[in-house]
Amino acid sequence: MNDQQIRDIVLWLSEQGLKGLDEPELFAGFCEQCRAAGLDLARALGLIDTLHPEFEGRAFQWNDETDVTPDVIQYGSTTTGEALLNWQNSIFYHMLNDHEPERRTRLATEETVSFTMLNELKEQGHTDCVSMIHHFTDQGRVGGMDCFYSYWTTRKPSGFAEDDIAALRALLPTLALAVKTGSCMRIISTLADVYLGADAGKRVVEGSIARGAAVRIETVMWFSDLRSYTRISDTASPDQIIPLLNDYSGTVITAIHDHGGCVLKLIGDGVLAIFNADDPATACANAIAAERQLRRMLAELNTSRQAEGKPTTDVYLGLHIGEVFYGNIGSQTRLDFTVVGPAVNEVSRISSMCRSVERHMIMSSDFVEACPPEHQVHAVSLGRFALRGIARAKELFTWDPELPAN
Repeated sequence: MNDQQIRDIVLWLSEQGLKGLDEPELFAGFCEQCRAAGLDLARALGLIDTLHPEFEGRAFQWNDETDVTPDVIQYGSTTTGEALLNWQNSIFYHMLNDHEPERRTRLATEETVSFTMLNELKEQGHTDCVSMIHHFTDQGRVGGMDCFYSYWTTRKPSGFAEDDIAALRALLPTLALAVKTGSCMRIISTLADVYLGADAGKRVVEGSIARGAAVRIETVMWFSDLRSYTRISDTASPDQIIPLLNDYSGTVITAIHDHGGCVLKLIGDGVLAIFNADDPATACANAIAAERQLRRMLAELNTSRQAEGKPTTDVYLGLHIGEVFYGNIGSQTRLDFTVVGPAVNEVSRISSMCRSVERHMIMSSDFVEACPPEHQVHAVSLGRFALRGIARAKELFTWDPELPAN
């Protein structure tokens, strides 16, 4: 690979990084560019940690025996159990401990190879492997994403030439930067999604961050909280409270997300969500489907927690439909992307009535009127109620008690 070819690949990497090419395609494209320029690569792996509530990082693979770009491998925490042992047995772990940014392993000539991963490559006919770690500075790291790991192999009988390794040294910093750019964009989307909700997060990432920027929408609103949460939090040991909230909030959020809802706020034990659709009837049907799934999941959760001797509870839910403002509220330095308006106050008050009338779920008359007919026929009136802070009394509904459980 000559200097011009190296410059061409660096330019290609820069262009693809600026375009935002997904990391797997970027990684595979880089390997193909190198092979076309005369670098006889056989296998390559790239790893980069991320900032995600479930995954510690992402791995990208490539090999010369297929034209299909392998799927990204998202790996979980490597701090405990088998994952920790696998990490401690990897070449990258030892390179970090030995402060080695680069290590070459001549697979063809070494009788024994210390690391399982490299030993498997040796058995598959790979003759040489170069492993590298490109570190980011403290200013350039995001969470645990502090470096880019990679290894590169060949099956050439003589292994890599010194010029091949020199080319990798020249190219990989730009590859690491391009992968890091893609990973940072993914992290931004993940954080916005996790902390704001899918729809609100998408709007923020796309540029809706001006204070007061809001749109008027008609939406189905869901407000739920936990039955007897105050009593449970007063009587349960402190180390049980967070797991309890995680168990029940996780169940509520899963049911909402599975039916197209968007969670906007977690308020202690409360959850505020919205359901948007092309027509109100579909949005109402989605919210009803989420509520029915929630009841099934709660039954399973309570059975599991009871078996473990843990406190159990239930979920009170209010459903309403109305017009709200959806957008940024707050100061220039602290914004919240949420819904505001009288309808939001109403759904909160409707939910709070569950305790008074001893029902798990209450719907407003507006919500029932917007429902598909097959759901309307199962709604029964609880009567008219004066809701705190609401000027006019509201007729509230629940499901027919004789309706079979779904």
